[in-house]
Amino acid sequence: MAKKTKKDPDEMSFLDHLEDLRWHLIRATLAILIAGTVAFLAKSFIFDTLLFAPVNVDFWTYSVLCNISQFAGFDESFCLTEIPFRIQSRIVAGQFSAHIWTSITAGFIISFPYVIYEFWKFLSPGLYENERKNAKWFILAGSLLFFTGVLFGYYIITPLSLRFLGSYQVSDLVFNDFDLDSYIGLIRACVLATGFIFELPIVIYFLSKIGLVTPEFLKQNRKYAIVLILIFSAIITPPDVASQIIVTIPVLILYEISIFISKAVVKNQIKKEKEKQS
Repeated sequence: MAKKTKKDPDEMSFLDHLEDLRWHLIRATLAILIAGTVAFLAKSFIFDTLLFAPVNVDFWTYSVLCNISQFAGFDESFCLTEIPFRIQSRIVAGQFSAHIWTSITAGFIISFPYVIYEFWKFLSPGLYENERKNAKWFILAGSLLFFTGVLFGYYIITPLSLRFLGSYQVSDLVFNDFDLDSYIGLIRACVLATGFIFELPIVIYFLSKIGLVTPEFLKQNRKYAIVLILIFSAIITPPDVASQIIVTIPVLILYEISIFISKAVVKNQIKKEKEKQS
């Protein structure tokens, strides 16, 4: 039986690239489904230990906020004595549906290093040989940034949002009974949004590689970026200044790191062009 040889990327047609992309997506999807199956079986840990942890008054974030407020001499408003809402399921298949979709989300988060590896494998033919050798650093950096964003969303944005929205009332006659899908949807949005936002340096790296972004462009548009970051922070956080600042600071730091990365990429490309001309 003849051995199938891998086609030269320079000789591949558009349809060949689509076929290659299809197989990368298939393998990434299988990894998500396998990890999601493991998460499905670990129902007690996923829900009781992780998802429902922020509804306990002794959750890590609430304790830290309380200690900081006491140290700063503020009142006890930052210290929770009870969670002012309940979680319920009003749909027949609500709990089962929440279990399925939560498992898929958890599967994506768990398998993210492999997903980003497949993404790298698809893009690597267009990179230099020494850049392809740095695949492990790309996967490590991308995974570390994503997991950091996920933890930031889980430990910072989620409890701040729950604390504000759970205690907000238009009238004393209305009690907050959050539907299970709404509660899990809030956590999922906070976690995934910050996870992807923390991938900003990786995105800037590739945009700089293909010439769509330069460090000068990022510096000149820094003020517009700050406005967009503030808008993003206002969308995903409760409408108070403290929460927005907490979210804005790390994103601004990532933006400045992205400028440094873009500068390094452009400098490296100029150096290689000079070596080719000499």
